[in-house]
Amino acid sequence: MRKTTLTMLLALLSLTISAAKPVKNVIFMIGDGMGLNQAYSGVMAQGEPLVMMSQADAMALQETWSANKKITDSAASGTALACGEKTKNGMIGMGPDSTEIQSILEKAALNGKSTGIVVTCYLFHATPAAFFAHNVTRKDYEDISRDMLTFSPDIMIGGGRKYMENRKDAFPLAAELQAQGKQLFYSWEAFQQSEALQGRPDKQESLIALCADENLPSMTEGRGNYLPEAVATAIDYLSKDKDGFFLMVEGSAIDFRCHASDIDGTVAETIDFDKAVQVAVDFARKDKNTLVVVTADHETGGLSLLQSEDLQPGKSLKHKFNVSGHTGVAVPVYIFGAGAEDYPAFMQNSDHKAIMSKLMKLKK
Repeated sequence: MRKTTLTMLLALLSLTISAAKPVKNVIFMIGDGMGLNQAYSGVMAQGEPLVMMSQADAMALQETWSANKKITDSAASGTALACGEKTKNGMIGMGPDSTEIQSILEKAALNGKSTGIVVTCYLFHATPAAFFAHNVTRKDYEDISRDMLTFSPDIMIGGGRKYMENRKDAFPLAAELQAQGKQLFYSWEAFQQSEALQGRPDKQESLIALCADENLPSMTEGRGNYLPEAVATAIDYLSKDKDGFFLMVEGSAIDFRCHASDIDGTVAETIDFDKAVQVAVDFARKDKNTLVVVTADHETGGLSLLQSEDLQPGKSLKHKFNVSGHTGVAVPVYIFGAGAEDYPAFMQNSDHKAIMSKLMKLKK
């Protein structure tokens, strides 16, 4: 009798787990080059915890090596994050054998979700490109941009105007995209004022905001509140879809400032990225069926934070960038909201797609 009762209870538990409500929305946020010390530099500089650290429901460490190198580049790491498979450095949305791999963004779209990308670099840069494009080389920006004709998320906000007109290959990309019904905007201000944002992502074609010729300005160059505002705009638009959404966000310039060994720029970009995290987490807390995952594609600069006798908010940190390129250290993962408990404490960068697909119950 006891054995029968136990069997029934286990069966009921199994049914309960299998019938668990799927996560409706995912916001995947990537601080390019943001190792633990980059994140902590923001804490030390502003004198208070970052949202990504202090409010996370779970944390993990993530390995970043690529299929052919112990130290990854952003193309291979972006592909691992987006597509769930490690590939060779330099490759976008393809496996080591040059076969195309479906990204989590493409998979979400096939399952009826609205999708979006918000970045501070140009939209055809390595990390964002890995979520919608497929190419053997990250450097073929014109060819990568043409992949928007095959698949473009419902809302795309970033830089890259120069790849629309006056291209070296003379391809009329802007006209071809518009012929598909996709709407192009050539400044952040014009996009913010557009009536298209009053529409629904599941009722109209893609909105593509190209807010700079290439990358957006850095924070120290006066970018202002673009990133948190762009994230808020994308969430507000995508959340109109009753079937849910998948949004990818990148704080791209953390990496740029680390390559330049610029500690003040690194701190400014990290804090700005954290403000965008706050926007996403606030939405998730209110919605209660949204997963927010914050991580990095790799660490840049080998940043060390050194002893300082007089550390005050607003002052430059005593520090050392040990290299000008990437390093192979594990990077942090901060998880918030629905499904946070499903993340392991130690993981590969290629694990996210499977975890998110399972939580969202994506089939195709």
